[in-house]
Amino acid sequence: MTQTFDLGEIERRPDRLPRGVAELMRPELPSLAVEMIEEIRRNVPEYGNQANVAYLEALRIGVERALLHFVEQIADPGAPRERHDETYRRLGRFEAQEGRSLDTLQSAFRIGTQVAWRRVMKIAPRYRLPSIVMAQLADTLFSYLDELAALAQEGFLEERREGETQTHRRRLLALLVRVPAPSRRAVAEIAALAEWPPPEEATLVAVPADARCRRAALDDDLLVDLTADEPYLLVPGELTADRERMLTEALPEGRVVAGPTVPVAQAADSLRWARQALLLVESGVLGDGPVTRCDDHLVTLWLLADRALTERLARRHLAGLMSLPEAQRDRLLETLRVWLTTRGTAATIAEELHVHPQTVRYRMRQLENVLGDRLTDPESRFAIEVVLRALWLRERADVPPEPSGNVIG
Repeated sequence: MTQTFDLGEIERRPDRLPRGVAELMRPELPSLAVEMIEEIRRNVPEYGNQANVAYLEALRIGVERALLHFVEQIADPGAPRERHDETYRRLGRFEAQEGRSLDTLQSAFRIGTQVAWRRVMKIAPRYRLPSIVMAQLADTLFSYLDELAALAQEGFLEERREGETQTHRRRLLALLVRVPAPSRRAVAEIAALAEWPPPEEATLVAVPADARCRRAALDDDLLVDLTADEPYLLVPGELTADRERMLTEALPEGRVVAGPTVPVAQAADSLRWARQALLLVESGVLGDGPVTRCDDHLVTLWLLADRALTERLARRHLAGLMSLPEAQRDRLLETLRVWLTTRGTAATIAEELHVHPQTVRYRMRQLENVLGDRLTDPESRFAIEVVLRALWLRERADVPPEPSGNVIG
């Protein structure tokens, strides 16, 4: 049955559509959305792929919000549009993130508009819409298509620019940790492309390879490469308490290590130390929290930096103990370490080792017989203390011995 929809008296083409058109269209929206989605999926292969859940969800949201907003704008041209605009910018950004052009999305817009106009032509006779209103509706609909396309393009270009900036930032980060250090000119050129003003100092942070990162929680001025085999990032300046909290929030499951704050030209050193310390964190030697600072463990890093050199020092300064049975040798080394560390009496050393003082005196006599003047010579005694400290740290780390059959097992 033909109905006449009350649009008021219309004698000439209106500047905008009568609000009554919105009420005419609202009942059509649910079925129109379904029809649009089916038509787009039939004609655009990317949207026809059932396995691409993200694409299908983006299609559904885009269609439903576009229809609803179009009708709301007819009913109330002053209705808020911020959420609508952002939806279509996001669709454009999504296309850029997926590495596609805007052709697919624009094809979906065109098909959707054709389906919408087909529906208008179907219901217009039912309500006897005047031709001047139909003409205005056509203009409004196709202008709306142009608007959606422009918003999507805006988001697309924004994402492309951001993507290019991030690419330059990863290049810059790789350049800054290169050995030998790059020239100031090379850094300045890429920094300009990356829109990143180089600071005077920086702190490099080593990240576990399997750490999950909340990228949105990271400060915008960080340089980040979490796709590397050994992920890392650069914090401009010192690692303040606020920066540390930021890292904890962004990497809630990973125990990261911050290298020392150094001049930017020495960034490679900071990263090298941070990565060395991360190995010690993962082996249990260092770290009691989500962020470990190298500056708190410099001596440990130094002692464990060169295992081959530690082996050589041990062979030179503890050689006399190598021929002893392993159990006896271990007892003597532990007694010697405590003695050098505490410089305590036999009673003090005995209390720490949980043995009788007389046992300590006996062991010290054995050590004097084996090591002789090395225990009284300041240089030799210092070398022995360094070696024993390194051995103790390696034992905590459960580091296997070097295949040399020597004393430091």
